[in-house]
Amino acid sequence: MNEPMESLAAERLRHDKLYVLAQFVGWGGFTLAYIGLAQLNRGISLVDMCVFTAVNLVGLLLSHGYRRLIHRWGWKQLNWPVLLPRVLVGTLALSVAWTIITWPLYPMLSDGQMAKKLTTLAIFTYSVFNGVWLYTLWSLLYFGYNIADRFRRSEIERAQLKATVKEAELRALKSQVNPHFIFNALNSMRALIEEDPSRARQAVTQLANLLRYSLQSGQLETVPFEEELRIVNDYLALEQVRHEERLRLRLDVDPATLHLPIPPMLLQTLVENAVKYGISVLPEGGEIAIIARCENKCLILQVTNPGELPGSDGIVVGRKSDSTGVGLRNAAERLRLLFGEKAVLTLRRGEPGQVVAEACIPQLMAKPAELSPV
Repeated sequence: MNEPMESLAAERLRHDKLYVLAQFVGWGGFTLAYIGLAQLNRGISLVDMCVFTAVNLVGLLLSHGYRRLIHRWGWKQLNWPVLLPRVLVGTLALSVAWTIITWPLYPMLSDGQMAKKLTTLAIFTYSVFNGVWLYTLWSLLYFGYNIADRFRRSEIERAQLKATVKEAELRALKSQVNPHFIFNALNSMRALIEEDPSRARQAVTQLANLLRYSLQSGQLETVPFEEELRIVNDYLALEQVRHEERLRLRLDVDPATLHLPIPPMLLQTLVENAVKYGISVLPEGGEIAIIARCENKCLILQVTNPGELPGSDGIVVGRKSDSTGVGLRNAAERLRLLFGEKAVLTLRRGEPGQVVAEACIPQLMAKPAELSPV
């Protein structure tokens, strides 16, 4: 809880240091520039240099007091249309105050030609005019920097909010997938407990692996494909208890794909969908094939099952027009959030009597897969 406060204090300290530096560089630079130009033009006495330095020191102190009022009145939070008239009035008031405070110093100047040629009112007006343009420039720089900084901070906050929303979406999607998967695994074990205790003990171990993986993967964005494949083998072993010879498995996996990152539960979702809509609905069952290969810096992951795809020959999962289940839509959304718009999950017709679920996962910008012991 103290970290945001410390960060805010550090940010304020940085702004204060930058402000002090800008004040001394700005007013000091203006003073030196004026003295230098006066020396080149007509020469300037030590008294004139001291008077002008004192005048600008008063200007610096007035601008500092102006900044304190800006903070007190909350002007830094205003937009330009609301801020501009206040700045105009403020610069005029500062210029008048600056002229009045420094007026006793003007007779000390060695050059009295201006006093001889101009009336007191003209000199006063001239001094106020000089103050107006100086304080206007000061205000433009000060408020311009603060508005730019406020915009920068709002962009950072917007990016942080977007990242937070993305993380929340991922966790919400995972929470929808994992319970669905766990309940299916429990249903696969139900008939086994009384029939074959030895096989039931093995199934308990497999289910424990599945539950542990389900809990751990909820904290990860990606897992190695090899780890997901191992867990899917446990899931299919449990499903084979229920379907027996009706469920057959074929693996065609390129070894180069085993270390590549994929979203957790992605392959599990595709295989679960293949069992539910391919094997369970056919009296004769069929074969599920898991195929993985690398193409054009993408991991191509395919799961085939027997069946027919209604409607179009190809469905991009996740679009409003598709009619796929929640699991596949969640898998497609997680792919998009983690790997960008180029990550696609499609359902299409394969060979006659086959349906292919295919995920294309870009690996060029993918994060390294995260390992978790199972």
